[in-house]
Amino acid sequence: MNGRTSLLLTDFYQLTMLQAYFDQRMADTAVFEFFVRRLPDSRNFLVAAGLEQVLDFLEDLQFTPQELAWLAACGRLHSRFVDSLRELRFTGDVQAMPEGTVFFADEPILRVVAPLPQAQLVETRIINLLQFQTLVASKAARIRLAAPESLLVDFGMRRAHGAEAGLLSARASYLAGFNGSSTVLAAMQWGIPLFGTMAHSFIQAHERESDAFEHFARSHPQASTMLIDTYDTEAAAHSLVPLAHRLAREGIHIQAVRLDSGDLAGHARKVRLILDQGGLTQTTIFASGNLDEYKLAEFIAAGAPIDGFGVGTRMNTSADRPYLDCAYKLQEYAGVARRKRSEGKATWPGRKQVYRSYGADGRMSGDVLTTADAPACGQPLLVPVLRQGRRLSSSPALDAVRDHARAELARLAGNLRTLTPAASPYPVRIAEPLRRLAAEIDKRA
Repeated sequence: MNGRTSLLLTDFYQLTMLQAYFDQRMADTAVFEFFVRRLPDSRNFLVAAGLEQVLDFLEDLQFTPQELAWLAACGRLHSRFVDSLRELRFTGDVQAMPEGTVFFADEPILRVVAPLPQAQLVETRIINLLQFQTLVASKAARIRLAAPESLLVDFGMRRAHGAEAGLLSARASYLAGFNGSSTVLAAMQWGIPLFGTMAHSFIQAHERESDAFEHFARSHPQASTMLIDTYDTEAAAHSLVPLAHRLAREGIHIQAVRLDSGDLAGHARKVRLILDQGGLTQTTIFASGNLDEYKLAEFIAAGAPIDGFGVGTRMNTSADRPYLDCAYKLQEYAGVARRKRSEGKATWPGRKQVYRSYGADGRMSGDVLTTADAPACGQPLLVPVLRQGRRLSSSPALDAVRDHARAELARLAGNLRTLTPAASPYPVRIAEPLRRLAAEIDKRA
């Protein structure tokens, strides 16, 4: 990410619990798992994302002298406990599904095994990181499935809910299949391809629209996209034709035109005709403006001649489903499996593993959720990534994660790739060893 995250960026109850654990000398090994209780309506799957930032956070975990001084002065915690935090580091182990893996309800995508205070303290930030990127990656994957051949660019930085959200949504959308982002820091930080056009203000700052087009093209002679809907879309397209031919003789190329308002499909058809009749058959059409997977599916079904899309607000906020019903829960403490039994929020106990099977066609055919010590048929999805507070290997490049996500989406059955709820949800079977463990805990309680 972009700098260290303060450990004070957490819920206060994490610290009140830590003080109580400290007072009672409760520091045995705890096991917590992150999972989604149920899929959001209309979602047939989710795409795991955010693990890289979680590992960065855990490896860098420590309080600064300034943070400890503030905690000591706040009057809510006693001095012996605050002093104990000076040496706090994360020394535990983590298993997780690789980023880009498709998963379903009740399946843990991350397990933390660490002394109880450490595993407890990291809850808030882990949920914060995994929930957001998984949410955006899952939305972006749906957009990619709706427009499999189109150029897709993240345009959401300006309306994201804060700077970190804008940056991480660029990462999550690229991971899930977008071609790039307009967020410059994402390009520097992760090598995400950078895309940009122009704003209406650039056009308005000129006395003549055609002058704006020419000035921009001369400033970017090899790759320029002209925004043509500031005044009259079709008139702008007509004026662009002779300018494009004149500039081409000088080796300056207008790559695309962008539409950002009105009836995008209708304008695209008219503009395509104008460009083709004017000999600009290689100039593509790019559209933006409150787009999501539903809009893109409509355009493609209607045969609208739009080659690429800039998708922002509705993806970066996952506007139709802006949160996940997710949790990070204690599953074992001091060697004893634990289970939450709250109404509507009961958990499956203990350390778990997910095994995935595939059909003869290579598509996912079903998962089994079982205890970690009871192997089942299929491919185990949770793998070790951190041991004693340190990564077991260097993290994969983002492009490798993207390739994994692409392969995962290709293995989804057709009914799961649609934008509507599948008539037959993906099967996740709870194995008998896990059911027996839950029954034993209930009997003991």
